[in-house]
Amino acid sequence: MNGSKPRYQQLKDFIIEQIATGKLQPSDRVPSENELVESKSVSRMTANRALRELNDEGYVERIAGRGTFVSDYRSRSDLLEVQNIADEITCRGHTHTCRVLHRSLQHARGEIGIALNVAQGTDVFHLLLIHCENATPIQVEDRYVLASFAPGCLEQDFEVQTPSAYLTGVAPLQEAEQAVRASMPNAAIRQHLDMPDDEPSLVVIRRTWSEGRPVTFARLHHPGSRYELTGHYTPPGTSRTASGDVVQLENLRQ
Repeated sequence: MNGSKPRYQQLKDFIIEQIATGKLQPSDRVPSENELVESKSVSRMTANRALRELNDEGYVERIAGRGTFVSDYRSRSDLLEVQNIADEITCRGHTHTCRVLHRSLQHARGEIGIALNVAQGTDVFHLLLIHCENATPIQVEDRYVLASFAPGCLEQDFEVQTPSAYLTGVAPLQEAEQAVRASMPNAAIRQHLDMPDDEPSLVVIRRTWSEGRPVTFARLHHPGSRYELTGHYTPPGTSRTASGDVVQLENLRQ
């Protein structure tokens, strides 16, 4: 170990290198505190701090009574919040990229007009994009935007700024509703997301409001094996329980 770094950081670097080189695979068990104390000649406090920080940073998952395991790096989104996918990915320490497949001005027909609460034939913009995390596709964004709300929409470079970030800049989001469904995607979605034929997808169906009216309607398609939705609700006026005092649902294994 490099003597110029604190011992806990040296221990963290060692475990991260094991993960990065593939010597430790997702779901593999990581050496326990006792094993690290014996094999690396560190104190129990040092081993505990290293594992605790690796857990906080998402490299490992500590499961009470079972041990510490390498995280599976599954992409996550908060079920109770509307977030910019680029921000979600960046917060995980990963790289977001986006590819625009289609953009056009259309006339609202059928469910699009109903979803946006406008007359059939109203001008809307249609956007179709693929979002990637570390070059792996994790979301197809199929979005309709009320043209009168964001008239400059088609002029934006959505490979630099996501539609979510752009639209929030046009006017603040007032409210949103969303539903999550399991679905067997069509051939085009499978191809865009590099999914096998037998894999289901998670589809988030979302409407957002601004200036007192619905302004966007979107279907967000995700590979079922590479994405999950999480949420934590705290009633108004109630302090959130410290994470160390509650069971972390994502740590419960099937």
